[in-house]
Amino acid sequence: MLSADLRQTLVMTADALARAQDPWWVVSSAAVALHGVTPVEVGDVDVLLSVADAQRAMDQLGVAPIKDGASALFRSTLFGQWESPPLVVEIMAGFHVATGAGWTKVLPRTRVPIFVDESVVYVPDRAELAEMLRLFGRPKDLERVRLLTPQV
Repeated sequence: MLSADLRQTLVMTADALARAQDPWWVVSSAAVALHGVTPVEVGDVDVLLSVADAQRAMDQLGVAPIKDGASALFRSTLFGQWESPPLVVEIMAGFHVATGAGWTKVLPRTRVPIFVDESVVYVPDRAELAEMLRLFGRPKDLERVRLLTPQV
C-alpha cells in the first residue's frame, strides 16, 4: 500500500515526465514499493532519465542542477532535487555507482509500467531492480533485495 504522500509524488512525477523523449524509471525504495513489497520506508523518489530529458524536466520544474551532488558511492552527469511534491524527487541522468571495477553506469534494461491512480510510472522489473540494489550494496539496499526476492 503506497502512502498518500508517495502516491501524490509519483503522480506529479509521471505528469512532469509525460513528454519525455527517452525512457525513464523510478528506482530504489519507491520502485520496491511500486512492486508491492512491504514494509518499505520511502523517504524520496529517485528517477533515472536521459541527460536531455533531465535538463528539460529540470528547466520546466524550475529545478537548479546541483553541481556537487556526487558522493563516494554515486555520481550523476546531471542531478537535481525537485522539492515541490510531498516527497523530494531526485532527478538523475548519467547515473553511476562506484564498484570494485570503478564507476559503473546504471541504466535499466527492463521497463515495467505501473499505474498510480490515472498515471503511469515506470520501474525496472523485480530481478533487475534487485540486481541494481545489490550493486549499490548499502545495508538498506541489501534489505530491499531480501524483501524483493521471494524466499524458496
